[in-house]
Formats: sequence, C-alpha cells, structure tokens
Amino acid sequence: MAMIGLFGVLIAFIFFLVFQCFFVCKKSHNVALLENWPFLGMLPGILFNLPRIFYWLSEVHEANDMTFAFKGPWFSGTDMLFTVDPRNINHMLSSNFPNYPKGPEFKKIFEILGDGIVAADMELWEDLRKSGHALFHHQNFLKLTVSSTTSKLKNDLVPLLDQAAEENIVIDLQDVFQRFMFDTASILMTGYDQMSLSIEMPEVEFSEAADFAEEALFYRHLKPVILWRLQNLISVGVERKMRTASEFFNNTAKYKLLKPSNDKFIRDVVLSLLVAGRDTSSSALTWFFWLLSKHPQVMTKIRQEINTKFDPTDLDKLVYLHAALSESMRLYPPIPFNHKSPSKSEVLPSGHKVEAESKIVICIYALGRMRSVWGEDASEFKPERWISENGGLKHEPSSKFLVFNAGPRTCLGKHIALLQMKMVAVEIIQNYDFMVVEGQKIKPFPSVLLRIKHGLKVTVSKNI
Repeated sequence: MAMIGLFGVLIAFIFFLVFQCFFVCKKSHNVALLENWPFLGMLPGILFNLPRIFYWLSEVHEANDMTFAFKGPWFSGTDMLFTVDPRNINHMLSSNFPNYPKGPEFKKIFEILGDGIVAADMELWEDLRKSGHALFHHQNFLKLTVSSTTSKLKNDLVPLLDQAAEENIVIDLQDVFQRFMFDTASILMTGYDQMSLSIEMPEVEFSEAADFAEEALFYRHLKPVILWRLQNLISVGVERKMRTASEFFNNTAKYKLLKPSNDKFIRDVVLSLLVAGRDTSSSALTWFFWLLSKHPQVMTKIRQEINTKFDPTDLDKLVYLHAALSESMRLYPPIPFNHKSPSKSEVLPSGHKVEAESKIVICIYALGRMRSVWGEDASEFKPERWISENGGLKHEPSSKFLVFNAGPRTCLGKHIALLQMKMVAVEIIQNYDFMVVEGQKIKPFPSVLLRIKHGLKVTVSKNI
C-alpha cells in the first residue's frame, strides 16, 4: 500500500510539473529561456511550440548565439546539442569530417534505406559515392536527364496544366511535383516510368504521409510494397528494366563493398536514389512557387529573363531564376535537419564540448534565417542577395548555405536537381499563370522533409 501511495504522489507531482511548465511557457515570451524542469527536462518547451517548431528553433538559435544544449527527460537518452554556427558546421562536415559519421542512430531511423548511399557510412559510403559520381557526371546520364524530363513535361505535365486551365480545376502543386519527380527519378534509376503523373492522377502508394508520425508508420507499412515493385523490375531483366541503375556499378571490381549481383543491395541503392530524387526537388519547387505567388515582382523579373535570355541548351544563362531558387531553398530547405554523432569526444569551434556517440542536430531551416549569418533581412525573400555586382551568381560557402550538404557528403545530384527544377520552372512560368486558393494555411509541419501540411492548392490559367 505504501508503494502504491508513493507512486500516486509521484504521478501527481509529475502532472503538477507539466501544468506548471505549460503555464510558464504560455506566459513567457522569452525564447532565450529554455527551462530545464525536473524529470521532464526541456521537453515541455518543445511540445508547447511544436505547431511552430521550425520558427521557434530559429528564434532559440538566434537568442543563444547559434548553439544550445537540449536536455531531454531524465534517463531518456535524448540529450543533444543544436547548432547552426557555420564554424561548427564547417568543422563537422569538412575539416574534421572523419570524426562525424552518420552514426548508428541515423541508421536505425532510416533502416528502410538499408545500404543505400543516404544511410551508408565509412568504406561502403566511399565506394557508393565514387561509383555514383561517375554515373551522375557521365554525359549519357545528363542527356538522359534532359530527354526524360523534357518528355515528361511535354507528355504529362503540360496536358495536366492545360486541362486544369480549360476546366478551371483546382490542383495541388505539391502533389503534382511529387508525382513528376517520382516518375523522372524512376526513369533515370530503373528505366521505367511509373506513370503516376497523368490527367487521371492515379493513386500512388509512394505518396507522402500527413505528418512525421504517420510518415514513419507509412514507410514501415509500405516497405514490402516498394520492395515488391522493385523486385518486379529486377526480375523481368536487369538489362531492360534496371539498365540505368546497373550503370551505377560499372567497373565495380575496384569497389570491393558493392554487390551488383545482390538484389537486396540493388534495391537499397535504387530506393535511396528514388527517395532523394523525388522528395527534395518536389519540396523545393513547391515552396518556390508559393513564394512567387507572394512576390509577383520576382515572378515578373524571372519571366522577363526567360523571354530575353532563354536558351534550352544553356539554362545557366538564367541567373535570376537560379538566384530565386537558391533564395527559396535558403528559407525553405527540403531537408530541414542534419544529424551527426562524433566518434571521439572533442571541443567544437564554438567552445561546446561534445562526447563520443552524443547527438548533434544542425537545423538547416534555422541556419537560413539567422540574422547573424545572413543579415538583418534574413527572413525576407530577396533573390538579389545571390547576384554579384557584375551580374553573375554570388557563391556562398556550404557551411552557410547547407541545402546540398557540405564537405565530402555534398549532394552528388546537385547539378541534376537544379537542372530539372529550372526546366520545370521555365515551362510553367513561361506558359502559365497560377493563383493560390484563398483560405489555405500554408505552413511546414514537423517532418524529416519540409512539406506544406495540406499541400498547395492553386488554379491555373494560360499565359497569353
């Protein structure tokens, strides 16, 4: 009876703490104060601000000199260091890269990706990166990217937008871009068009989940379906259906850890590339077009540039378009977080000590909004910040603009992603006008990918 009574007192005390925590959080406007409560640590502050977690983390980083130690509930193993300090980022991702692998925790979270390049570490990652670099920079692959993207635009995206314009149909741009990128990534990686983007807009098992919890359950539930479909592609003939993916393993004799004859390994590699190819670019395009709807003067400048400088064989001439895409990704990075875990204890350039196997989180979303990094106008959408005095593109260090990662893990497909996004943007901006449906609440929600919670509903009209 005494034990039951003690347990009841403990539960009552915890509930009292929770009530106090949320009362203080509601009353306090001081984001610099991360209250560390008994038992609960700093968790109540995050839970209270969960609906606006990205904005809140930006405020907390700015108020705490870009780095702060988060204390989780007692015995939960959730203590971690948050940082957006470019000095720390450069140290972890570049100058002391060997001490900061993805770590076992990341491998657990993304277990579905198996031995694909996204989750791989150490020697396997090195082999995958070398072979992947050879593929993504091969002239044949670049030509295939252009031809498949052009074909998908002409045969699927344009008819869909034309129908939406003629019949005044509301479409979800986020869903459209996800389908477009999934189909083109599938063509590039497997030689097979999934045909998820069409006027009929068929159901796609690979669609996004509504929030982070559903996303995790979704991937776990869907995994057998994805693997079955990829298994089917492999079983009908690697030469015919997986011809592009198999190029990934050309001359693999020098890469001892690659297993081109192993079906599971091939599936892991292809699945990683499909996920990376679809989700990041579709997220970037969705936020880009939403920002254009809020800044029509930017849309006008891009359209003028397209009308005067557009060359389908040289999209690099569209400097302002590139600047606008970069500015959009600065404010709304497709992957809002990066996770690191040091192999050995050390002190970061900011002076914070990190223990071996501890958790470090880089909030890329917050990094793009730091006034101490980007200036007092950091929260404003200004493509001009990316243009130099002579009219060319201004380079920013990856420790400051982390959208494509940094150091040895810099995104292999960066040039492919930018090429495809420019092709899609030119096609839409040159030929269509769109209006965002009123009444939508456009906001990101907590996820490993930065998506708009309920999509981006728009109406389309022909630009005559």
